Amino acid sequence: MNSPTSPAGSGWVTGGVVFAGVVMMLNGVLDVFRGIMAIAQDDVFVSTPQYVFRFSLTGWGWIHLIIGLLLAVTGWFVVSGAAWARGVGVGLAVLSAVESFLALPYYPLWGIVVISLDVFVIWALCVYRPEQA
Repeated sequence: MNSPTSPAGSGWVTGGVVFAGVVMMLNGVLDVFRGIMAIAQDDVFVSTPQYVFRFSLTGWGWIHLIIGLLLAVTGWFVVSGAAWARGVGVGLAVLSAVESFLALPYYPLWGIVVISLDVFVIWALCVYRPEQA
């Protein structure tokens, strides 16, 4: 039997996993849009010529598009309760955080927000333990 303070018995942690899945879906959809804008060479992006991790705008677009699609689909499975999706979700949240870190010079505020949300997603998916009978 779980105590009220244990992670499995806490409604907040369970709610945290649902919230993590929703954040993954939202982050994924926004990443897809950001990828499409970059592939289409939109004027929203500012070029930073002296950046160490410089990629072409089209390259960034494809990275965002692929990771965004994977995040959104995995987030849906996290919300649906698929056990495998939590592990995959942690890996994709790490990739999303690294992707946002590498893109900090291009959109710093958004990158910091996404990294913060990815850290929460990683935490929520790692501490969740389904109730055992």
